[in-house]
Amino acid sequence: MGHGQTSGQREEQTPEFNRAVAALLSSVKAQKDQFIPQHIANLLWAMAKLADNGHEQTPEFNGTLAALLTCVIVQKANFKPQGIANLLWAMAKLVDNGQEWTPEFYKAVAALLPQVIAQKANFKPQEIANLLWAIAKLVDNGQEQTAQFNEAVAVLLPLVNAMKADFIAQEIANLLWATAKPGELLELNMVTSTLETLVYRISENPQLSQQDILMSLWGVMVWCARLSLISNANQNSEIEKYMDDLFTRLENTAPNNEDEQSIIALAASWLGRTCPIVPHYLRTMSQPQAEFRDQLQSCMPSLKIEEEKCLNSLPPVDLLLPDHNIVIEIQGPFHYVSGDFKTRNGSTLLKIALLKKAGFEVIEIPANTVWDQDSIKPCIDQIKTREGASRLESVSTGDPLAD
Repeated sequence: MGHGQTSGQREEQTPEFNRAVAALLSSVKAQKDQFIPQHIANLLWAMAKLADNGHEQTPEFNGTLAALLTCVIVQKANFKPQGIANLLWAMAKLVDNGQEWTPEFYKAVAALLPQVIAQKANFKPQEIANLLWAIAKLVDNGQEQTAQFNEAVAVLLPLVNAMKADFIAQEIANLLWATAKPGELLELNMVTSTLETLVYRISENPQLSQQDILMSLWGVMVWCARLSLISNANQNSEIEKYMDDLFTRLENTAPNNEDEQSIIALAASWLGRTCPIVPHYLRTMSQPQAEFRDQLQSCMPSLKIEEEKCLNSLPPVDLLLPDHNIVIEIQGPFHYVSGDFKTRNGSTLLKIALLKKAGFEVIEIPANTVWDQDSIKPCIDQIKTREGASRLESVSTGDPLAD
């Protein structure tokens, strides 16, 4: 989910087409030193489009990409605002389609971020939307958090407020997605001030594609989730009206893939509406998950533990203690921004908030602590205390104890 710019209908890539592309890639690499900044930006944009439409990332493709990225690093100060936006958009598209984070790739991103900051006053609304979308995608695909990265986001978000009347529907949908995806990386008050007017504008816009509605709905849900996880949050009822409106617009539409099915199911759960579909979730048990389950069961042999259970049409939870209404989530690196095991991303926050909204207590355990006895002992002790209290209650009321 989250596309930045609209992808057209995929054309069949015939052998003749592929040969022509290969010939052009070879020429680009040979003439790399002759290109001006606009040419470099256009070429990388075109390569990202090829990858997004299924073109194989061959050794020739990757060699030409590396050559162009070196040109970006050398000419970093010469790109105009549109070129900077197109370059970061292209690089985000490439990594989203499986491009490896090579040293040239890291260096090119690092070279462009200061240019975003320097040129902040010169970006147009579409460029701002594409930049924030690209930054969110890069983070989602492994971009490390740096001071320059954080500063680039910090200078772009106020521009959204300043130009709020100038964004078209697709750009607003991209912004809602882009500010939700990095989760706790973006300060909640800053996100809230940015989104309040955008949500109003998109709710008033009847010309939304199904893709725009789904992206907006997911972004609004994550925003709601973040607010709900703060005890004194009182803004959700108003935001939920926008969520309800977006969800209603999806009635009688067919989701195109599992991501879209999941968004509809999550929204139905949040709003207490009947889920119109049965989402298909992949169920896999990770090694840290199995390790913690075994530790828990060895400490409390009578404790009932269920694994990979779907609750309220939500994605499966790692471990469920049904007798205590406790969900245990062993959070791997993909639950965190840049895999830092500290900063939860938007998808993680949304799932946690939905489980809590459904009445479950949620215990989150970073997967990198499962083998550290000092780290997980408090969690196991907490569950032991709960289990002991439950057994005492069973004795006092005359209920039979579990075997």
